[in-house]
Amino acid sequence: MDAGGLASPGYRPPVATADDHRLAADTATEAGQLLLGLRASMRAAGAAEAELKAEGDRSAHELIVTTLHDARSDDAVLSEEGADDAARLTAARVWIVDPLDGTREFGEGRADWAVHVALVEEGRVTAAAVALPARGVTLTASPAPPAPPDTSGPPRVVVSRSRPPAIAESLAVALGGGLVPLGSAGAKAMAVVLGEADVYAHSGGQYEWDSAAPVGVAAAAGLHVSRLDGAPLVYNRAEPWLPDLLVCRAELVDAVLRVTRAA
Repeated sequence: MDAGGLASPGYRPPVATADDHRLAADTATEAGQLLLGLRASMRAAGAAEAELKAEGDRSAHELIVTTLHDARSDDAVLSEEGADDAARLTAARVWIVDPLDGTREFGEGRADWAVHVALVEEGRVTAAAVALPARGVTLTASPAPPAPPDTSGPPRVVVSRSRPPAIAESLAVALGGGLVPLGSAGAKAMAVVLGEADVYAHSGGQYEWDSAAPVGVAAAAGLHVSRLDGAPLVYNRAEPWLPDLLVCRAELVDAVLRVTRAA
């Protein structure tokens, strides 16, 4: 790709292999199963919530990083729970993972937490899996989830149950809809994928591992994914921070962007 962003003659954009998609799904699922077993055993032993959350983060991180290294030793990994290695910035393939998205919900015994595994090439997600372990579900970019079923009711805007951003409340008012409180970022994005909500708009900033896998799965399901101003999401930046995020049903894009661009 040249400096102006135009494709060179013969250039072909990266495409994840079937094995990459399978690796993402299997790794996210296995980490989720480990976390469920860990939660059950530690709660039965009377472990403190803080201890459970810390052990969940550590154990899932170690499983995911070890699995990816064994299967793809030449690929880089960016994990919420690991040290950032600047070598990822020049790597052709980078796995961006959140071993336990929604540590608070995990520790509280809730179901709205997730495991994220995404492969990023040239700034975009090419393979992704989001496990919702407490629900026994892993959603992937390939095979893609079916498009959410049609709905005729008021738009449902999914929102943080503890820190609802003003943009979500503004959207609910503008769209004549209601708010659906949920925990982790992955759980919120997958609620839109599963047809349990219609819009997920986040304005408080997130790290790339919070959204890479959910964005990959949501896009594969035919949903709109972007920044709140409609700009594309770009991953594996030097500073892995994204100020905002939008995931919504395709038919709501114009109405949603009118609100988010004006905010």
